[in-house]
Amino acid sequence: MIHFFYENTEEKVDHKHISWLEKIIQNENKKLGEINYIFCDDEYILKINRDYLQHDYYTDIITFDSVKGKTISGEIFVSLQRISDNASTLSVRFDKELKRVLAHGILHLCGYKDKTEEEISEMRNKEEFYIADSFLRA
Repeated sequence: MIHFFYENTEEKVDHKHISWLEKIIQNENKKLGEINYIFCDDEYILKINRDYLQHDYYTDIITFDSVKGKTISGEIFVSLQRISDNASTLSVRFDKELKRVLAHGILHLCGYKDKTEEEISEMRNKEEFYIADSFLRA
């Protein structure tokens, strides 16, 4: 089951239309366990980044993996503030950037990495595939 929580943010995400996240999991031949999305602001995610990963910078997403075999579970922290800033910088709609980031978290839980250039390219291709209208409407 996918759950949604909010920390340090007044912004809310319309999550009634995100059953497509479950479709990503199925398409990757995985099973849904327990996934918690925690939507927050920049300061909250910065604290998570410092406390748990020893990184001292803002980010749009942090994924903590609790995967067991083919069943994916985890905690996914998402900074709505950073997504808004990134959408503006990239000249894309907020909802498109939000979908990309939500898919990114699921893809991490499915085993995709983004440390090397090759991994980043594969991750971006997967993100684009899963947020494309053709996938969303299928």
